[in-house]
Amino acid sequence: FQDLSSGINAEYGYFQHYYITNNLRKAGRMSHGNRINKLSKILIANRGEIACRVMKTARKMNIKTVAVFSDADRHSLHVKMADEAHYIGPSPASESYLRQDKILDVIKKTGAQAVHPGYGFLSEQAPFAEALAANGVEFIGPPASAIADMGSKSASKRIMIDAGVSCIPGYHGDNQDEAYLKEQADEIGYPIIIKAVSGGGGKGMRMVFDEKDFMAALRSAKEESIKAFNDDRVILERFFDFQPRHVEVQVMADSHGNALYFSNRDCSVQRRHQKIIEEAPAPGLTEAEHREIGEMAVRAAKAVGYKSAGTVEFIMDTVERKFYFMEMNTRLQVEHPITELVTGVDLVELQLRVSQGEKLPLTQEDINVHGHAFEARVYAEDPANNFMPGSGDVRYLSTPPETDLVRIDTSIRQGDAVSVFYDPMIAKLVVWAPDRLSSLALLHSKLQEYHVVGLSTNIKFLKDLATHPKFQSADVHIDFIPEHGESLFPPTPPLSDEDMALTAVSYLLSNTKTSSSPWSKALFSRLNISHVEEMKLKSGDTDRDLDIKIRCNDPTYFVSIDGRPEVELTAEVSCEGNVIMGSANSASRKLECKIVMDGDSLHVFSDGSETVLTRHVPKYLQADEEVGLDDGVASVEGLVQKIFAGVGDAVKRGDIILQVNVMKMLFDIPAHKDGVISSICFNEGDRVSKGQLLYELEE
Repeated sequence: FQDLSSGINAEYGYFQHYYITNNLRKAGRMSHGNRINKLSKILIANRGEIACRVMKTARKMNIKTVAVFSDADRHSLHVKMADEAHYIGPSPASESYLRQDKILDVIKKTGAQAVHPGYGFLSEQAPFAEALAANGVEFIGPPASAIADMGSKSASKRIMIDAGVSCIPGYHGDNQDEAYLKEQADEIGYPIIIKAVSGGGGKGMRMVFDEKDFMAALRSAKEESIKAFNDDRVILERFFDFQPRHVEVQVMADSHGNALYFSNRDCSVQRRHQKIIEEAPAPGLTEAEHREIGEMAVRAAKAVGYKSAGTVEFIMDTVERKFYFMEMNTRLQVEHPITELVTGVDLVELQLRVSQGEKLPLTQEDINVHGHAFEARVYAEDPANNFMPGSGDVRYLSTPPETDLVRIDTSIRQGDAVSVFYDPMIAKLVVWAPDRLSSLALLHSKLQEYHVVGLSTNIKFLKDLATHPKFQSADVHIDFIPEHGESLFPPTPPLSDEDMALTAVSYLLSNTKTSSSPWSKALFSRLNISHVEEMKLKSGDTDRDLDIKIRCNDPTYFVSIDGRPEVELTAEVSCEGNVIMGSANSASRKLECKIVMDGDSLHVFSDGSETVLTRHVPKYLQADEEVGLDDGVASVEGLVQKIFAGVGDAVKRGDIILQVNVMKMLFDIPAHKDGVISSICFNEGDRVSKGQLLYELEE
């Protein structure tokens, strides 16, 4: 990667010039000059990065935009970017972004002629599309009938079979009797997947490996499905145990019977059945396979009279080299940017044009794939803790600059909050390069430049994934993370003595630059003696302080760490707010570091890694011992979904006391020891913050 990153930019100039000019020349029919928009104003019934993404293209097409927002989003970027914005309710999506009546009121108030639904929320709700049509408002998406057909996993499978599209063996019927479903599961054979009929994003999905576990998994899937989709119907499908891949095809159709496929994407690496990283095109497919899966996707779209952008998802049997239809997402997909980068086509623009009754301005022969693109989803989550979703304030944010090769789709700025009420995605980092390995090298390089302080993120995991040998060789499948668990979670190496020395000197010198005290300017000056500055820093989760001693013989600093031989270096330090930038020349190499001060913590970004150091706090200033995470304290922010036990109940260690809903994922909270419940600190529906006591036990 280091070699690729250093020499790759020279090649990019030619390739990217060819890529852009060739595609724009072929897609010249997409120019705006001679077109007259039928739409002058659209409402975006969504939030976050997708709302911002749609606004960018609408602005390019001289179409005004209307934003809607909840309490949590009052100061969000999509509100600022829109030509006008309107409040629609409290923070929970059920009281704002999922309220069709409120959105229809805003449409009437603003005179918006069409609605772009983005993804999630109302984007795949047929009644919403029908309500818009009844009010004479264009839905920038497929017909309600297509949403209904493809939104039902059972109906969609039957339609696909009739259209000659291969489907996974399973049960897709209407009989939802538990005993009957159990009979069907036994007949299909295990392992089996239970899927919510109206599901998506892994919600309402359960894997069953043994028939004795079926009923519990079925009830759990139904309960989660009713909460997420207000629909507890399920289908059953055989689970392939040959490490299948998740390959999907981007399609676009107009109202004149034309449908095209725009390359494909591999989204195999997932956690909790949700995507983490995507790439286009899917690696390792032959030209014939690319064409086969693309043509199948077009048949699927035409079978339901599709219009606008959609994604047809397939499971790929990597042994027999066969593709099986999984589902169709009747909306613009989160990962659409990588398709845009390899085809040179603005998919949102095509959506807007098709919604105005235009024919697709391209033919299948016009759509060529150039280079390779990756999208990494930067989430507020803790990969080491089973990818537990997080929330909180983004206290510091620094991202790589956007170029023709690097794109960042986001709505999060420094100072914004990742809310407990919505998806914890911070941004999508998207890169393009002439080939897969070069693109992966560029992704890794730009992840090293992505710095977030204030909450846990998956950035380190994404960097480790990008450098994993199996991922580099495109040996991917949907069980990639479980199979390579240990090697995907290597410990962060400690700072070298040289990097620690620069960090200590930079931190020390920053005080001389920000302090108004005259004594700070003479830090190492003592009459007739050679003064040594001492400090203590705690590294990571260790309980031991590092003893650091620094002496100076201007302009050289000599730093000893825990009594080891001194590191000799010259340093330059600059400060801006709570950020310290340090650079130095040591005996062996040039050193650089960025230190972000956050309370007593020093977040050190050096050599592409982040290390958290803690300033030494004397014991007499330390607070009394706090309740630990094993004592009934919430480790994440969320909503209390269900309480299973009450005051006075006797419980054993591991018994489930309550359930917390974190970003629509349900997490059981077990008793941490045997005892009797003396208090439950919340009611169902209450919001809990990280660190709050959930329950108390008595012996």
